[in-house]
Amino acid sequence: MKIAVLGGTGLIGSRVVKRLEAAGHEAVALSKSTGVDLLTGEGLAPALEGADAVVDVTNSPTFDEASSAFFRTTTEHLLAAAREQGVGHVVLLSIVGVDLVPGLDYYRAKVLQEDMVKAGPVPYSIIRATQFFEFVDDIMSWSADEETVRLPRTRVQPIAAADVAQAVAEAAVGRPFRGTDDIAGADVFPLDELGRVTLAARGDRRTVTTDDTAGMFAAVPEDAIIAGPDVRIAPTRYRDWLAG
Repeated sequence: MKIAVLGGTGLIGSRVVKRLEAAGHEAVALSKSTGVDLLTGEGLAPALEGADAVVDVTNSPTFDEASSAFFRTTTEHLLAAAREQGVGHVVLLSIVGVDLVPGLDYYRAKVLQEDMVKAGPVPYSIIRATQFFEFVDDIMSWSADEETVRLPRTRVQPIAAADVAQAVAEAAVGRPFRGTDDIAGADVFPLDELGRVTLAARGDRRTVTTDDTAGMFAAVPEDAIIAGPDVRIAPTRYRDWLAG
């Protein structure tokens, strides 16, 4: 199969490309650096020529209300180009519980993106993942100084980027299931505890202070971004990943 991967040079996309290639497929990484601008549509339709499926793992450059305009525009371009080139499957990466957190601009924007794909002209599959291990440092940085990291008790179920990429790659070579599939890590942590585990593993002497008003995830209702009973549990555990 020929599979185009939008965001194919990023954290998830580069891993998706490697997994598809290892399985014998032709994976094409699409990004600004390869001459495709999803925001303007430049180069997109020619890049999708002959593709059996297209994967969208791109991300908005901001988490504020501008993210809605980004996802609206890029999804319009994606769906139009996919229809023009006769692509038979769109695979979208989204977020577990995204529709349960209306207080976050970015989550509302991702719901918009999901809804556009669902209503679009191309058969689709949506993979919803929990927060990535690789983003824990970024999350802590939002409310940290040289001595203290302030984090809420919001429960999270983080997952390795490698496990997300595997799920996305599997979806891309399968038949469109016209729905959502959740994947999450094996362990649930209060975010403040996750911060303590992370700092301890790295020998970071900063103190984690519980602050239920700190950072973006303070707006998350209880257990909204914890996977439900039908979730697929990924194999990599956070403490093992930290020690690796």
